[in-house]
Amino acid sequence: MRKVRMTGRERVSRMIERKDQDCIPRMESFWNDTLKRWRTEGMVDDPNTIVGNDFQGLCWSEPFPYPGQDIVIKEDADTVTKRDAWGQVNRYWKFREGTPEHVAFPCETKQDWEDVVKPLLLAKGPSVDLAGAQWALKLGRRQGRWCHLTGLETFEMTRHLLGDENTMIAMIDDPEYLIDVSRTMTDLVLADFEYLVDNGIVPDGVWIYGDMAYRSGLLCGPPLYRKLVWPDHQRMAQWAHDRGWPFVYHTDGDVNGVIEDYIKAGFDVLQPLEAKANMDVRNLCPDYGDRLAFIGNCDVMVYATNDLDAIEKEVRSKIEAGKATKGYGYHSDHSVPPSVSFETYCYVVDLVDRYGNYD
Repeated sequence: MRKVRMTGRERVSRMIERKDQDCIPRMESFWNDTLKRWRTEGMVDDPNTIVGNDFQGLCWSEPFPYPGQDIVIKEDADTVTKRDAWGQVNRYWKFREGTPEHVAFPCETKQDWEDVVKPLLLAKGPSVDLAGAQWALKLGRRQGRWCHLTGLETFEMTRHLLGDENTMIAMIDDPEYLIDVSRTMTDLVLADFEYLVDNGIVPDGVWIYGDMAYRSGLLCGPPLYRKLVWPDHQRMAQWAHDRGWPFVYHTDGDVNGVIEDYIKAGFDVLQPLEAKANMDVRNLCPDYGDRLAFIGNCDVMVYATNDLDAIEKEVRSKIEAGKATKGYGYHSDHSVPPSVSFETYCYVVDLVDRYGNYD
């Protein structure tokens, strides 16, 4: 059984500082299709109640050039093609979740950025919901959770605007273009956060999302990352630190090659540590655990086997490695897919209860 003597807010803060805790903090992410399945299998409570969530997001900063846009361009029996708030054209499955097919992007050329998209972005006000943040902060404080400002980081937003192919080409052929996009988008997210803070929102930390790697490594080489992306990562972390708040970074993929750069930038926590992408807290904690905290890494592909012995080995070994540094929080290594039964996930939570206590 989980032995609770601290609030989630206290527990997470102490985890980040690698101080004594009653038990590891925890949170989880779920596919919508997973929750649909679980409701047919007897889930009644909110999944955050089941896992015992210690975290509370306050906002989502994602500065769209075309806010509210959702235009259907084409439709067939199985898919729908839409132009979204980023100006992207994507093809989606109608009846199941999955990565969409990317058809077109708003910045096919540098001229698109300079003449259309950048002026649109700079002319808009805050992209965050102040009333929603105020409500979430009250809820988080009432429930004793660690409350964080949340939004996208620059590499993710650049790829939303240019697409992967154009982004990679521009990194080599026109780095100043990439730097301009990166600085502009970072400025907009930090302006969103400033707006909230100026209106009385006081979080416990900042959590930024962006995927800069895939299963085999970074989407760009470490030298290009350090030259073109790292300065804005450092700027975001410094913004948080200047206000006394820790900085959490989410990225999928294999980022082993730039963890030292993350630490140098001022990252305090790395999440979710995708196991199938060669991320492993059993290696990361001994190497970096004195300088960086970790959340995640429990392999959802092991969960999906529904093999309880294999699941226990996975969860126990990851939690024990993390607890050795006192800088570890539970999360799966990505988000829980619908191949995992509700019964299996309840068993996972029981394991976190059993092995996550510090005494």
